[in-house]
Amino acid sequence: QLQFVESGGGLVKPGGSLRLSCAASGFTLDGFTVGWFRQAPGKEREFVARINWMDGSTYYADSVKGRFTISRDNAKNTVYLQMNSLKPEDTAVYYCNSVKVVGGETYGMDDWGKGTLVTVSS
Repeated sequence: QLQFVESGGGLVKPGGSLRLSCAASGFTLDGFTVGWFRQAPGKEREFVARINWMDGSTYYADSVKGRFTISRDNAKNTVYLQMNSLKPEDTAVYYCNSVKVVGGETYGMDDWGKGTLVTVSS
């Protein structure tokens, strides 16, 4: 099982920005597609964004398109999620994972980490 460690969460006011980091532990991300997911209180985990490590192609959920940007740093073996124009409804625990896309849906493939909490509130 691959292991990921998420960081960078915190408390931010509506309209603010945060950058989350996802570090791979003990393996290289070459050849993987890595995604960010989030789980708000009382709701199911949902897909946010994904990036193909090889060609850098990206895909976003409609709810974050134009506000969030996923990127990768090959040298650091890390995936980032830049979140701008944050809204209260973005409040959630954010997770990263290797992903598989089936029938247009994105699924996490490995054990989930602890995630990082993002709270958007005034």
